[in-house]
Amino acid sequence: MRRAARVDANQAEIVAALRAAGAYVWLIGLPVDALCGYRGKTLLMEFKTRTGKHTDLQSQFFRDWLGGPVATIRDVPGALSALRMLEDKKEETE
Repeated sequence: MRRAARVDANQAEIVAALRAAGAYVWLIGLPVDALCGYRGKTLLMEFKTRTGKHTDLQSQFFRDWLGGPVATIRDVPGALSALRMLEDKKEETE
């Protein structure tokens, strides 16, 4: 039987900051922690503490994923930087 996944200590703070910035965050747990929608773009997010490491499943998923961007988010500044990256990506496609 699979145990519940451990939630990274910084997740609540990061999610709150993303939502305050206008992002829609849906926590999914596997294969990554969250789906993040922002200004018409989607980003898969894996939350980790500063020293947290990816599981084997996550490493395999990141390697094999053929969809849009996946980001490992370690803190609030990193999360907000990821949102800015989505804004820049939108401008490139217009």
